[in-house]
Amino acid sequence: MHLHVVDNAARRREFLLLPLSIYRDDPHWIRPLDQDVEAVFDPRKNKLFRHGECIRWVLVGDDGKIIGRVAAFVNRKTAKGKLPVGGMGFFDCTNSREAAFKLFDACRQWLEERGMQAMDGPVNFGERDSWWGLIVDGFNPPPYKMNYNPPYYRALFEQYGFKNYFEQWCYSLKVANRVQEKFYRRHEQLSADPGYRAEYLRKSRLDKYADDFRVIYNKAWARHGGGKELGQREVRAFFRKMKPVIDEQIIWFVYYNDEPVATWINLPDINHIFAKFSGKLNWFNKLRFMYLLKTRYCRKFIGLVFGVVPEHQSKGVDSFIIVEGANHIQRHKLYDDFEMQWIGDFNPKMVSICESLGTWRSRTLITYRYLFDREMVFDRHPVFR
Repeated sequence: MHLHVVDNAARRREFLLLPLSIYRDDPHWIRPLDQDVEAVFDPRKNKLFRHGECIRWVLVGDDGKIIGRVAAFVNRKTAKGKLPVGGMGFFDCTNSREAAFKLFDACRQWLEERGMQAMDGPVNFGERDSWWGLIVDGFNPPPYKMNYNPPYYRALFEQYGFKNYFEQWCYSLKVANRVQEKFYRRHEQLSADPGYRAEYLRKSRLDKYADDFRVIYNKAWARHGGGKELGQREVRAFFRKMKPVIDEQIIWFVYYNDEPVATWINLPDINHIFAKFSGKLNWFNKLRFMYLLKTRYCRKFIGLVFGVVPEHQSKGVDSFIIVEGANHIQRHKLYDDFEMQWIGDFNPKMVSICESLGTWRSRTLITYRYLFDREMVFDRHPVFR
């Protein structure tokens, strides 16, 4: 077996095409768009290259066939503190311990040379909302930019010595189902306060809602996990980028005396459409995409973000926004299924909300951590309080 750095067009093609052989008999795998994968490794498109670096390899077997791939990353803004941690991801490999360990060893050596003392994986050279975690339960067609892998990957990671740093849980429900009565009671109680109101997003005022989201995010999330506050420019840019796939009626905000206090961000399950495109988003597929999106080909929507600012938590605002949104979506029969993404097991408040809705846990993904010093005490991700 021989490792080769992906440093030319031929190697990039091998990196992109390897998964086709790994998943050729798996009816649930959806090929990611080539352009989305390549954007991670393009300094012109991935801002993390400003303060980070990455490398990727393909593994060639003795018969000359590509049998594995992997990437390693360093984000110097987050790899600080007493335990500098790098990342590895985009791992795909035949069911071979020898091959997998060779790929893991390459990541470890490269990261150690850059001063890292541990590696998390499989993760993204970017935000946690994409390509993050190893699926260990719920091997169903993945939503857009969610990792998917064969079941045997778990054993490869754990036999090498990776340990469970945290789990990401997804929760699903049928849209037509009525949520538990306590949500309606709390909604009714909060509705008695005229200061509260809920509304869904209008694309004509996109920058306004982006600003409202930024206020809520910076109050509700930036304090956790060493997260940084979001700036107006980056949030507005994100909302504008998201605009083509936005369904206004499934993105909700709550205001108290006109101040934003809660948000519930959802998008259609566009990967259901991309499954038809074999990784290519050419001009014809773009037209197909817009037509299928407009005609509501997607009957499932995905929950991405849900949050309430601290000063309005424990007042029933979570119930208020859920019932307001659910009533509208059910009344207009917009979708059949809902899946809420990326609930960390370190976030008990959000787990409680999801489970109380009458959902079922539809997927479990694990983010692993490997400590280079094998004598060091392993700590799991801290719990949000």
